[in-house]
Amino acid sequence: MKNQSKIAKSIRLALTIGAITTALPGAFAFAQEAETEEEASGVEKIAVTGSRIRSANLNSVSPLQSFDAGDIDASGVANLQELLLDNPTFGTPTISRTNSNFNTASAGIATVDLRNLGTARTLVLVNGRRFVSGQPGEMAVDMNTIPAQFIERVEILTGGASSVYGSDAVAGVVNLILKNDFEGVEFEGQYGQSSEGDDTERQFSITTGATTDSGKGNIMFHLGYTDQGGVFSRDRERSAVDQFSTFRFTGDPADAFTPTRPFFSSFPPQGRFDAGGVRYTFDSNNNLQEGFSTNGDGTIGPDGFNRSDYRRIAIPTERYLFASKGSYELSDNHAVFFEANYAASQTVTELEPFPFASDDIYADGAVPLEFDVNGTILTNPYVPDEILNSAVDVNGDGLRDLDFFAKRLLGVANRGNIADRDTFRFTLGFEGELVNDWFYDIYYVYGQTKEAQISSGQVNVQNFRYALEAVTDTLDLDEDGITDEAICVDETARSFGCVPIDIYGFGSITPEAAAYINAPGMLSSFISQEIFGGNISGDAFELPAGPLGVAVGFEYREETSRDEFDALQQAGLNAGNAIPATKGEFDVTEFYIEANIPIIEDVTARAAYRTSDYSTVGSTSSWNVGFDWQITDWMRLRAIEAESVRAPNINELFSPPSQTFPPDLNDPCAGVTASDTGTVADRCKADPGIAANIAANGSFTLNQSDIQGISGFNRGNANLIEETGKSTTIGLVFTPDGMLEDFGLTIDYFDIEIENAIVPTPRQFILDQCYGGDQSFCQFITRRAAPLGTNSAGSLEFIDSADSNSGGEVNEGVDLTLTYSGNVGPGRLNSRLAYTYVIEGGVVPLPGAAADPYVGEIGASEHRANLNVSYDWDAWSVSMGATYIGSAAFDDQFLAGFDLAPGAIEVGSEVYVDTQVTYQLTDTVELFAGVDNLFDPEPPAILSGMASSDTGTETEAGTYDPVGRRWYLGARARF
Repeated sequence: MKNQSKIAKSIRLALTIGAITTALPGAFAFAQEAETEEEASGVEKIAVTGSRIRSANLNSVSPLQSFDAGDIDASGVANLQELLLDNPTFGTPTISRTNSNFNTASAGIATVDLRNLGTARTLVLVNGRRFVSGQPGEMAVDMNTIPAQFIERVEILTGGASSVYGSDAVAGVVNLILKNDFEGVEFEGQYGQSSEGDDTERQFSITTGATTDSGKGNIMFHLGYTDQGGVFSRDRERSAVDQFSTFRFTGDPADAFTPTRPFFSSFPPQGRFDAGGVRYTFDSNNNLQEGFSTNGDGTIGPDGFNRSDYRRIAIPTERYLFASKGSYELSDNHAVFFEANYAASQTVTELEPFPFASDDIYADGAVPLEFDVNGTILTNPYVPDEILNSAVDVNGDGLRDLDFFAKRLLGVANRGNIADRDTFRFTLGFEGELVNDWFYDIYYVYGQTKEAQISSGQVNVQNFRYALEAVTDTLDLDEDGITDEAICVDETARSFGCVPIDIYGFGSITPEAAAYINAPGMLSSFISQEIFGGNISGDAFELPAGPLGVAVGFEYREETSRDEFDALQQAGLNAGNAIPATKGEFDVTEFYIEANIPIIEDVTARAAYRTSDYSTVGSTSSWNVGFDWQITDWMRLRAIEAESVRAPNINELFSPPSQTFPPDLNDPCAGVTASDTGTVADRCKADPGIAANIAANGSFTLNQSDIQGISGFNRGNANLIEETGKSTTIGLVFTPDGMLEDFGLTIDYFDIEIENAIVPTPRQFILDQCYGGDQSFCQFITRRAAPLGTNSAGSLEFIDSADSNSGGEVNEGVDLTLTYSGNVGPGRLNSRLAYTYVIEGGVVPLPGAAADPYVGEIGASEHRANLNVSYDWDAWSVSMGATYIGSAAFDDQFLAGFDLAPGAIEVGSEVYVDTQVTYQLTDTVELFAGVDNLFDPEPPAILSGMASSDTGTETEAGTYDPVGRRWYLGARARF
C-alpha cells in the first residue's frame, strides 16, 4: 500500500505541474512555428547554478565561483574535497582522511562545509540534482563517490538557495556538472608519495564516449581506481611520542602551555595493580616492582605506554569508481537521459590497543582474588604472591580482592576498523522543448549507500569477568581428573568454553584467552534516497524591458537511514562506547516558482518561492528576492535577500542516547580550595565528591584519568522544528574593457543569520552555566561521589547533551575574486585570486545568550586566500597554487578555563604551495609531474590536551596539512 501511495502521489504531482504549465499566459502561442528562436539564432539557453530558468544571458544574483576540468587536472587530486578545501569559502571539513582515524563510523569519507556553517547546511548537487548521502543519518555527500575526472566543472554558489533547491542550502550549493557529449577515449595514470616515503597514491582511469551515426545519441563511461596509502603518527617526529600540553602560567600567555614529552599512557601492556594501598607494575624484564610512573626520557620505559606508536595520521583509502551518462533524442524536441554512478571504497583505521581497567567490569573496580567454593578457599593461580599478600578484603565478603588494575590489551589486537562502502545512484529522465522557448525536464533519482564495518580490539566484558574469576582446580570441579590446572569458577561459563586469563606482566595473555575475550565489532548501515521531480521554464510574456522568465517545478523526496552496531556495542558490553541503533525516515513534497523580471533596461529583478510539506516538521517555506543592474558595460551590481530552511535530519530527530568521550573540556571546579568564595567556588564545594577531594588534597585536584575519562550521551529530539537562515548578499562585478580587458574583479558582502538553529548544547557551555550561571544545566552533569579506580572523588563522569532548536548562528564577511587571462611574452598567463575576510561568526547556544565567536579561531581564520597561476607556452604548461590560512587563536572557551583572554594564544599563518608541470609529448599524449606542499612547513603545534587537536596528529588535521610534501607524476592519453 505504501508503494501504491507513493506512485499515486507522484502521478498527482505530474498532473499538477501539467496544470500549472497550461495556465501560463502565452505558453503555447507558437506551437506551430517551424523553428524556435534558439534554432534561428544559434544561441543555446542554459540554466546557471542558483536558478532553474533557462536563458542565454541570465546572470547569477548570488556569488558564484567555478573551476573546470582543466583546474582538476592541474591539481592532481584524488578526490574533489582536496581541491574544494583550497577555496577560502570552505571551512574545515567535519570528516576527512586526516582527521577521522578515531571515528567509530564514517571514518575516511570526504565532506565539505561552506562558511564553517556545517556540512548539514551545504547542499551538494550533481547536474543540479541531489546526491545520496555517504554518512548515515546525515545529508552529507561523500566526495569519494564522485570521480573527479568525469566532471566538466564545479560551481560554488554561496548564500541561501533553499527556494530554488530545497532544504540544506542555507550556506550555499556545490553543483558538480558532469562532462557532456564526450567522444573518444582518455586514459590517465598517476603515481606519487610523500617525501617521507609513505602516503603512496595510485590513480588510474579510463573515460570513453561515443555518438551514434545519426547524431541523436551519446553515451559516456568512466572507470577509475584510486589507492591512497596511510601515514602513521610514529613516522612524523612531532607526533612520534605521546605528549600533553600542560598549563603553566608564567605571566606570558604565549608560554602558558608547555608540552610534556613524553606523556605516556598510564594503561601499560604489563599492567598496573593496586592491592592493599600498594601499587605494583612490572619492569622491562617482567619482574614485579612497587611504584608506577609514566615519566620518561623519550624512550618507552617499563611503566608508561606510547600510544602514538600505533596511531594513524592519514587513513588508507581505496576506491573503485564507475560512472556513465547518456542521452538520446526521441524527436527534434524531446530526449531521454540517464546518469549512473557506482563507487566501492574501503578505509582502514588503526589505533592503540584497548586501555582496559577493572572498573570496566566491576562497579567498584575491585577484582576478587579468592573464592569460596563449597567451603574451600581457592585462589587465582596467576596473581603474584607479593600482590596476593598485600591484598585485603575490599567488598566485605571476607575474601581478598585486588583494589584495581589497568592494562593495555596488547595481546588481544590493535583497535580500528575496516569499512567497506558501496554507493549507487541512478537517474532517468526526459527533457526537451515543449513549445517555443518553453523547456522542461522530468526525472527520477534513486541512490543508496551501504556500509559494512568490522572493528577489532574490543572485548566482551562479561567473558572477561568470567576469565578473571579463575582458580586452581584442586577440587577437580570440571571432573577431568586434572587438579593443577587453572579453570573458570563459573560452571556455565566453563560449559561455553571459558578460558582463564592471566593479566600480570608483559605477554601474559595467551592466544586462547585473547580469543575468548575478543569481541570483534560490526556495523551495518543503509541509506537510501528516492526523488521524483520536474521543472518547466520559459518566457511567459513580454514586458516593456523584455520577457518575463518563469520556472516552476515540483519534487517528491524520500530519505531513509539506519545504522546499527552489534549487540555488545549497542549495550556497551565491549568496554567501548554504548551506541544503540538509529533508524528513521521522512518524505517531503515541494513546489516552487521562480521569476526573472526585467524592470527597465539593464535592471532585472529575481524572485523565487518554495513551499514544502515534510512528514516530520510539517509545512515550511523559503524565498529569495534579488536584482541585477548592469550599471555600465564594465560594472554590474547584484544583490539578493533570501530566507532558507533546513529540516532536521534523521540523526537529529531519531538518534537514541549514544555514548561519547568529549575532549578539551575544562572543569570550572579545578583548583578550587576550601577558602575560595564566589558563585563558582560555592557551587563546586556543595558537591560531596568535590568537598572530599578538597579535604584530601587542599584543592580540587584532577589527574590524567580524570581529564581523559569524561563521558556522556548525545541524543536526538523528535520535537525539533526546521531552522531558518536569513542571508543578504550584495556584490559588484567588474569586467573592464580597453587596456584592462584581461582583468575581472568581483567583490561580495555576505551576512547569514540562522534562527532556531539545530544544535547540541555545547558541553563546556553546560559546565559554565551550571557553576556560574543557570543551575538548571546541572541536571546534565554527573560527578563521581568517591574515588573509583584511578579517578578522583568529584571528577566529571558524564555530561549529557541533546539536539534542540535553542541555538543560532551568524556569519558575515567579504569575498573578493580577481582574475587575469592574457598573452604575456611567448605564452598565455591565466591567474585567479580568491580571498575571504570573515568579519563576524559565532554560535548562539541559547536564545538571548551572548554569541560564542569562532571567527579568528583555529579552523576559522579571519583571512583566507587562494592564488592560482598558470602559464602555457607551446607544448609546456606550468601551474602554481598557493593557499593562505591566516593566523588563528585557540577557542575562547578553552582559554577562559585558564583565565586567559580570547586571542591570548595564537598560531601563525600558513601558506601551502602546490606546483605542476605538463608537457604535451604528442597530439594525444600528455605527461605531467607535480609537488604538493612544496615548502613543507610544519603544521602548527596544537598538542593533545588543547582545543582543536586531532588525536594522533598533534595539530588540527582538517585545516592544516599533517602529512607534508608530496610528489606525483603521470600521463594522459586522448584518442
